[in-house]
Amino acid sequence: MNKYVEEVKMLTLPDFNSDEDSIGHITVEGFKDVPFEIKRIFYIFGKENVGLVRGRHANRKSEFVLFNISGKSKVKVIDEYRNETVFELNKPQDAVYIPKMVWKEMYDFTEDSILMVLTNEYYDPAEYIREFDDFVNAVKE
Repeated sequence: MNKYVEEVKMLTLPDFNSDEDSIGHITVEGFKDVPFEIKRIFYIFGKENVGLVRGRHANRKSEFVLFNISGKSKVKVIDEYRNETVFELNKPQDAVYIPKMVWKEMYDFTEDSILMVLTNEYYDPAEYIREFDDFVNAVKE
């Protein structure tokens, strides 16, 4: 099995409450709440994602933490033998950490889903592996 798949795990993000009358706020800090320095943040949102599968790639260098700030979605990780693990992101505090060299797919978005993604690398299209067979070959090298 790909050693990086074994490092995929659920995280519980802190829920800081700045005053007694507020409902609560999520705050995320790099190296404290996520296991890397945050260099890029992006999000997936919009009704057009309902019924779609996003991702479908692995990254050579990027690590990720994914969580929904609104709505719900699922994240599937797949190893080179096609073993799958699914993580349900149903609350803003629920996050999944995905290290480099793990195939990932995001899907089952609700209409109100906003999937926030934190990563340790700036965007570089050259580090994406977009074909599953290429991913398998890269893991075996």
